[in-house]
Amino acid sequence: MKNKSMADRRSRDTAICAVVFLLPVLLLMAIFLFYPIVQTFINSFTQWNGISADKVFNGWSNWNKLVHDPKFWQAFLNNVKIMVLSLVIQMPIGILLATFLDTGGRKFNLYKIVWFLPLLMSSVAVGYLFRYFLATKDGIFTGLSKLFGGGAVDLLGNQKTALYAVILVICWQFIPFYMVYYMAGYSSISEDLYEAAAIDGATRSQYIRSIALPMLVPTIKSAIIMSVVGSLKYFDLVYVMTNGGPGTSTELMATYMYKNSFVTYNMGYGSAIAAGMFILITAIAALIMKVLNRGGDD
Repeated sequence: MKNKSMADRRSRDTAICAVVFLLPVLLLMAIFLFYPIVQTFINSFTQWNGISADKVFNGWSNWNKLVHDPKFWQAFLNNVKIMVLSLVIQMPIGILLATFLDTGGRKFNLYKIVWFLPLLMSSVAVGYLFRYFLATKDGIFTGLSKLFGGGAVDLLGNQKTALYAVILVICWQFIPFYMVYYMAGYSSISEDLYEAAAIDGATRSQYIRSIALPMLVPTIKSAIIMSVVGSLKYFDLVYVMTNGGPGTSTELMATYMYKNSFVTYNMGYGSAIAAGMFILITAIAALIMKVLNRGGDD
């Protein structure tokens, strides 16, 4: 009976301690996460300029407009293109670079530093850098073209190439993140496995292909989820480089939401776009997580 009483007291003390430590976190999440989401959905049912105190309830008007808005769905399609191409480009290159650096060990530290530099730059700085780098008049590709007798090369002003130029810049900046992420995954693999494989006669490439990469699958899955979510809510670099143009060729859901909310001051419709983004991103992320985990945890 005494032991049961002590166990109950210990359980109660643990619960109290958990509440004390979790309460500040839950409070911050409620203020900076849950409240803005709820308020965004509330605002999506209003006609509001975002400045005045008057909000006019207009029912499902904003949502009806959103569902039938071709610019929003074009922006969503552009986000999907960024998502797919980011996965196709960033994931394999990130794994290759991480594998290369993991194989080389400390003697490749210089490569780690140099290849990580793009991630240290802000997206705004990268956007301005490449906007001038790809400029039609004085850009590097125009310079090379004129050197060989050609004309100006307008990658960001061409609706057919602008989005793909932006995607390559995004990949250039964020490949180092996934490189480091996969290096962390490699570091969690015990060195004893490689030594055992080497004793059994396996080469380094066989070890990587048959042992290391399969053990890296959980890391790859989480990296895919991060890449998907990041691609669907991307904003700053695209806004700086192209402002969604030319036309709507590089318009994203986030840039379209920003323009409606803070340029034309249609905060009600901008909130509907933000809420639509939340629903689409959550649905796609949940679907991809379900697909990735279909075979069970690895």
